[in-house]
Parts: sequence; structure tokens; C-alpha cells
Amino acid sequence: MPVALPAIVDNWFATRGWHPRRHQMDMLAAAERGDHALLVAPTGAGKTLAGFLPSLADLIANPTDRLHTLYVSPLKALAVDVRRNLLTPIEEMGLTISVETRTGDTPSDRKARQRVRPPQILLTTPESLSLLLSYPDAALLFSDLKTVIVDEVHAFATQKRGDLLNLSMARLQAINPALRRVALSATVADVDAYRAWLAPDGDIGAVTPVMGEAGAEPNVAILIPEGRVPWSGHSGKYAAKQVMTEIEARQTTLVFCNTRGLAELIFQELWSANDANLPIAIHHGSLSIEARRKVESAMAAGKLRALVATASLDLGVDWGNVDCVIQMGAPKGSSRLLQRIGRANHRLDMASEAVLIPGNRFEYLEARAALDAVEAGERDTDDFRAGSLDVLAQHVMGLACAGPFRAEDLLAEVQSATPYSALTPEAFDHVLHFIEGGGYALRAYDRFKRLTQDTDGSWRVSHPRFVQQHRLNAGIIVDQPALAVRFANGRKLGTVEEGFAATLTPGDSFFFSGMALEVVRMDTSDLVVRATSKQARIPSWGGTRMAMSTRLADRVRHFLAEPQEWHRFPEDVREWLEMQKLRSTLPQPGQLLIETFPHEGRHYLICYSFEGWNAHQSLGMLLTRRMESQGLMPLGFVSNDYALAVYGMKPVTDPKSLFSADILDHEFVDWVEQSSLLKRAFRDVAVISGLIERQHPGKRKTGRQVTFSTDLIYDVLRKYQPDHLLLKAAWADARARMTDVGRLGDLIDRASQTMLHVTLDRVSPLAVPLLILIGREHVAQTAAEDVLLMEAEALVAEAMRAD
Repeated sequence: MPVALPAIVDNWFATRGWHPRRHQMDMLAAAERGDHALLVAPTGAGKTLAGFLPSLADLIANPTDRLHTLYVSPLKALAVDVRRNLLTPIEEMGLTISVETRTGDTPSDRKARQRVRPPQILLTTPESLSLLLSYPDAALLFSDLKTVIVDEVHAFATQKRGDLLNLSMARLQAINPALRRVALSATVADVDAYRAWLAPDGDIGAVTPVMGEAGAEPNVAILIPEGRVPWSGHSGKYAAKQVMTEIEARQTTLVFCNTRGLAELIFQELWSANDANLPIAIHHGSLSIEARRKVESAMAAGKLRALVATASLDLGVDWGNVDCVIQMGAPKGSSRLLQRIGRANHRLDMASEAVLIPGNRFEYLEARAALDAVEAGERDTDDFRAGSLDVLAQHVMGLACAGPFRAEDLLAEVQSATPYSALTPEAFDHVLHFIEGGGYALRAYDRFKRLTQDTDGSWRVSHPRFVQQHRLNAGIIVDQPALAVRFANGRKLGTVEEGFAATLTPGDSFFFSGMALEVVRMDTSDLVVRATSKQARIPSWGGTRMAMSTRLADRVRHFLAEPQEWHRFPEDVREWLEMQKLRSTLPQPGQLLIETFPHEGRHYLICYSFEGWNAHQSLGMLLTRRMESQGLMPLGFVSNDYALAVYGMKPVTDPKSLFSADILDHEFVDWVEQSSLLKRAFRDVAVISGLIERQHPGKRKTGRQVTFSTDLIYDVLRKYQPDHLLLKAAWADARARMTDVGRLGDLIDRASQTMLHVTLDRVSPLAVPLLILIGREHVAQTAAEDVLLMEAEALVAEAMRAD
């Protein structure tokens, strides 16, 4: 029997001349059967409404004053945006359904009231949900919960925030076994993998896949600059005037950048080219809450012509007046590009308009590969992995704050969360005893004794102060040590990382929040500034770079090996590839090309592997160590997403010996243990697991204090308990997140079988973008730009000479 919408909802659709889409009705049917559901539908297809439609129908038929539906978003901005868009139809239908948000920005008095008198629909984040579960009244609050909706599930399912959310859903399911789970996404490639992630006990058959109707094909162009595609750079700033021309011709444009520093740079470039004085703004995660909310409200009201943004806005934010998206620099993945394209013309039957601005010639190939992937319906795959133990420790402590538990019961509940389905009783026992006393190397310190086992075998929190400590410090996102940027009157603009702040002295200037700011003074927590008209620099933020996806890398490799495709490229890109083919060679797919040549008294080795910046940085460190041991006198290396250049005083005649498989057993382990990578990873897992506090009541530790504390503990554990749970977790992070060891391993494996070594007498065309980086990486003053430009022109002339 076909399902039917409640009359009031059906009438609401009719008054707008709309009709419910097939996938929206399929979601309603899945709900009536009591099935969990995964909806994969294009942006603009009404995914959010499809997710909420069964809840609205049930609340109309069965009114309640209890919490009915929980919506979980990866971003605070998305929760706020969804509330605004959900309230409109609720109000227009005249429904008495309350909708509220609960995030880190929610006032404390409202949070307290929500636990006593919750709305029927609560919009939150994984961290805020986890905190709600840490209260003794959590079982009562969630006892009548009918549905959990996970929006943009692809954004965090494979990460630590996804681990935390899955554990929280396992607890909610234990409170109410009839709870339905729903997930929404536009860019899932492996539907079955996400169904397994979503399902209780990983039971893929319990999750109904709902596939949305195909929408209009997006209209995406690559901007060909006035002049020629640059040899180097990754910002696309050369096209600022052309971007402003696009903005002037549109109603509202979103300009996406891959990093916060790039967003600040591009905003300044656009502002300088903004001859029409159009209202434009900037949005990224380091800006203050007030600044972000002000910009979001202005966008929603149609008051801005352009907004420069990072990933802080590429998920699900629905501003109907956005009619164009511009991507500055390479997109790094077809799924990410599709997500961002979907922010324009947020309607299924209207083509989204987008423009890509490649930063250099390699990025042109990547942009073309991304467009081809989008047209072919190809999505980037996600790598699911076992749940992190530091996240599990935080979750267990949170549940202990809600009340005592028995280990065997909690283990069964944890194992029902798919990321932890293979967790052994021994591993769970290690987690418990870590929370109980920190591990035997730390057992003498009372501040680590957070859990106590009673005589009946149950576990409880050792002292009430640990409950407060947990709620103050819980969370998965570990920010780098940062200072608040403030005006002298106390107004906060946002934060910059301590590492960047340490390079500043009073009188120095930097761009932030779209303004040029001069440093007045600095203390342990604040950077006090004033507006200035002085020349300013762009802040830098740490963290790993987004790597080009493996599928895009494969497509770029195919471009290099298929000259019949080159007619699609701009003339200067074709000339570049043709000269490379003439002077050296172009690698076949699956082949690893190594070039060696002398240049200006140094000897260079270039590895064209296309495995991403993180893997190349790791390989560069390993190769220079091995070259040192072979007496080749390495001087340094540079890398981008596409290739790695290592240079030294002696030529490399046998590159295969440098790339042997044992480099990951010997040099890799030594390098990671001796570098700061493991300490950085340990700092994060120590904070996430609750071993180290970020905040005391009424006081927040500085980043230096947190780092000092974690470094001390790290040294103790390395010496006395090298098999400690947190050291293992830190190693897992260092391998996966910081060094991208998976792609590094693929690269090494490929080297042993497919390496093609070409010896040249001078620099090759394909190597030019890398060699240009060598000068730029060490330049701090813009006065040196002219010298670098002349050097780059000479390098290009040498590489592109046919003889």
C-alpha cells in the first residue's frame, strides 16, 4: 500500500506548485516500515526535507512534548542554517513543533533548559550529543527519541568525529532499541560501506538505501587566464580581476579556497580589484563566532555579492540567491568539487554554475580531471578504519559521568558500533585501566585516577571533580595552540596559531578577517591589534594539507600518457607536455618516472608519483636520510601534490636503492620517532582521551602549557611504558594522518616494479614547477619576488629549449 503525506503537508506542497519527489516518499515509506535509511541524492534535491519528512508526519499524527528527532551535523553553521530552513515550512503549515539548536555556541541557560524541557526536534553536533549523554538524566531525555538524522555523513564517518557519533548512537540505541537511524549525503561513492557504518551491529540489511533522482548537469568551466597558465603557485590569485568580473555579472558568488591562509590572501586580492566597490566578505573557522554569524546573516539576506570561504561553508548551507561558485586552486577531489558546486542554484532542476581557477599547469590537469570525473558520475572513495582508542576512552568516561556501568555490558554496546565491532575484550580492558589510573607508568599520580571499580564489579567516576573536568574538556577537534586576536577595547576578531604569533613583534602587520592589522602587544593568551594601512602579510595555519584524491591522480596520469587528449588543453599546457615528451618522457599509468639531472652546481632527483603533498613530504624526509647514509650529500627537498624533488651535491645513479621497500621498516620508524610528528600526534590523543586538560574551571590552559604537559608524559611513557595505549594511538595517527603512510606504501611498492629512470643533461619541463618552489619556500620579503621571477624565467627557457 503506497504511503501518503499528511493532508497539511500535501497542501503545503500544492500551494507552492511543488510535488514530493520520489526519494522523499521512499524515505517516508522506509520510516513507516521502521527501517533505518541512507539517502544519497544530489544537492538541491530536498535531502534535508526528505530526512525530516517522516518526523514531521509522525509529529502531526502523534503530537508529543518529548524529544522526538535528533539531527546531527558536522558543522555548527549547518545546524543553524537547517533550523532557519526547517522553521519556515513548520510556520507556514501552522504546526506547533519546536526546533532548537544545541552546539558549543548555545548559551548555558538554554542548554540547561533543553535537558528539562527539550524541543521536539534538536539540531546538534557529535560533540554536543556526546556531552548530553554524560548527564545522569540522559536516559530520561532520550527515552522517547524516535529518529537520529546524520546529515552530510560523508564529512565525518571515516574520521574520529564519526567514531564518537557512532558510539553515541550505540548508547541511544541501548536507551531506545526502536530508534531509527537516518543518514543523508550527496557524494557517497560506496553506498554499502556507509550502510554498514550506519547500521546497529553493522547489519547492512537493516539499512534501506534510497537513491535520489538525478539533477540537472552542472555547468562548470575552467577559467583560462589572460596570458598563460602559470608555471607555479597554487592560489589562482593571478586571476583576481577576472574573478571580480564574474562576481559583477552574478547576483551572489561563493569563492571557495582550500585553506584559511589562502582565503585571507584571495580576499585581499579581490578587494584590490573591486573597482565597483561591491560588498564582499570572508568566512573561515578561525574567525570569531560573532563575525561568522554576521556574515551568514548578510548572505541569507542577500546583502553580499561575494563571500570568500573555506570548508567552513561547503557542507549543506542553503542560500538560494547564490548563483555561482568559484573554486580557487585545485579542487583535490571530485566529491569535494561536487559538494561545492552544489552550493550554487540550490535546486535539482537548475544547473549549478561553477568556475575553476587552477593555480598552475599541474593544477590545470587536476581541474580537468575533476571536471571529467564529475561528468562521469565518479566519486572519491573513502577509507573506513577501526575506531580510535582515544575516542573510545573519552566516550567511556562520558558514560561514566552519567552513572556506574558494568564492563561486560558496555563492551557489548561498544561492539555494536561498527567502527568498534572488532574490539577485543583485552583492548577494552586496556582502555578501562587507562582511565582508571593512566597506565602503570602514571599510576602513582592521583590526577589520572578517574575511574574506580567497586566491590560488585561495576565502574564509577572516582571523584565529582572528574565529571566537571570531562565536560569542560570533551571534544574531538584539537585546535593548534592559539592566541585570540583582539582590539584594545576587547572585541575579539578570532584566533591565530601560536606558531604564527611567535613570528610577530609589536609594529608588525598581518591580514585577518579581511583587514590589515598592526600588532600593539602580545601576552600569553591575546594578540592585541589595531587597524592599519601598512603593508601586511598573510597568516599561516598548521595542519595537514588536502591531498589530491587517488582517483583524480589516476586521471592525471592518464592525461600524461594520452596525447590524443591534449587538444582539450590550452596551447601553453600542450606545449609543456609536448616538450616533456621530446626532451624526456611521460610516465605511463602505473609507472613511476624518476628523472635525474644537474642544475647550477647541484644534482636533482625528481619523482613523479602523484600521491599527494603529505606522502611526498614523508618520502622527502626518508630519501634525504638514506642519501645521507649513502654519502650523496643531500641538501634538501621540495614537493607538491604531483611530484617530489630532492637535491644534493652528488648525482643519484641508482634510484632503486633509495626506494627499496625496507625504507618503511627502518628509516620511517626512526624518522617518526626522532621527529616532532609523534609528539604532535601524542598531544592530540592525550587531549582527546582526557589524560590532559585543556581547561580548568574559569581558566583555559595556554597551548604552551598543554604542549609542555604532554611532552613530559610522552617522554615518561616512551621510557617506561612504550606499549601504552596512547602511544599506540599516536602512532596510528602519525602513520595515517600526518605521513599518509598508505599512499607512501603504494608509492614504494610501485617503485620496485615500475620505476623508469631517465638521466638528463638539464632540467626537464615537468620539473620546472618544483624547482621554482625551491627559491620561494625560503623568501620572506616581497622585495625578492623580482629576483625569483627572473630566475624562474631563465629556468623555463632552459627547460623548454628543444636542443
